[in-house]
Amino acid sequence: MFIVNLNYKVSLKIIDKHLDEHRNFLNEYFAQQIFIFSGPKQPRTGGIILANCESKLELMKIIKEDPFYKNNLADYSITEFKPNYSRLIG
Repeated sequence: MFIVNLNYKVSLKIIDKHLDEHRNFLNEYFAQQIFIFSGPKQPRTGGIILANCESKLELMKIIKEDPFYKNNLADYSITEFKPNYSRLIG
């Protein structure tokens, strides 16, 4: 499992122009059950995506489809982790 941390590099005005495209991208991978959670940081300086992928390489291929990535609007960092405890896991 991976945490994708986005940090915006441009103003929110520019981010908002691409937000619908970004949400369509997210919805595509929610439908495939690869993305588990996503949302903006508070304050709104970027966002977080929780992804269930086989590998970091696979996830990077997906991230490169994100309009925020394609338009160089955000920096991305990826942290891999193994969940041990959750209300969903037990």
